[in-house]
Amino acid sequence: MDDSFPTKKSLGQHWLNDAASLAAICDAAEITKDDVVLEIGPGLGTLTELLVERAGQVIAIEFDTTLAAVLPSRIKADNLDVITVDILKFDFTSLPPDYKIVANIPYYLTSNLIRILSETTNRPSVAVLLVQKEVAQRVVAQPGDMSILSVTAQYFWRVGVGFEVPARLFTPPPKVDSQVLILERLDEQPFGDISEKTFFQLVKAGFGERRKKLRSSLSHGLHIPKEEIEAILNKSSVDPNLRAQALSLADWHRIYQQLHT
Repeated sequence: MDDSFPTKKSLGQHWLNDAASLAAICDAAEITKDDVVLEIGPGLGTLTELLVERAGQVIAIEFDTTLAAVLPSRIKADNLDVITVDILKFDFTSLPPDYKIVANIPYYLTSNLIRILSETTNRPSVAVLLVQKEVAQRVVAQPGDMSILSVTAQYFWRVGVGFEVPARLFTPPPKVDSQVLILERLDEQPFGDISEKTFFQLVKAGFGERRKKLRSSLSHGLHIPKEEIEAILNKSSVDPNLRAQALSLADWHRIYQQLHT
């Protein structure tokens, strides 16, 4: 497919035409004719072309009005619907349950998109996202390298990474390599009936001052005296001298329990 269509730097557009990479992205989502697939940022339609062959219905969300206007003529398929909207404002509840997401998304969008997908009441059964390799690694990080992004993703999803796509396979080539990120929905939350809002307020407080030790960051973020925070951390079997990135989800849950029991 012609990749000479001009890109818009402001939208982080990089065209991927490598047939093997595109097929592997579809393979990772295990798409069948029973599936409704949401594609984010179809661009020139190189991935869309494969999706309409495999899925029952493809809904392509394209923010670029020019690309959205020409996509139906580039990909002639009865099972393709093109919608022009900012994906961060899209109503995911309008989709049927257990839809899938497959997308080669702009790097700047990844963190916000994962947050939006995690917070919606109609999360996809699986999201296969081609993202910046560094971001994919952040999402699947383990204690020692955790962030709000990895805590959020791992709370709501079974996370994994797939194959890497070198920058040279894109037009124009981005400055870094990409990697497939796979998010499989967890239908039961890891800690049962807790207030997710309160849990993530705790996590955000911990990461609010990443360079500070937990006793200080939590004290400042939660407006609780350091001595009280230290006692809570000790009861939670969490070293007050640790920093937020060192904690596992289970550590955060124990702190939450001590704060709210």
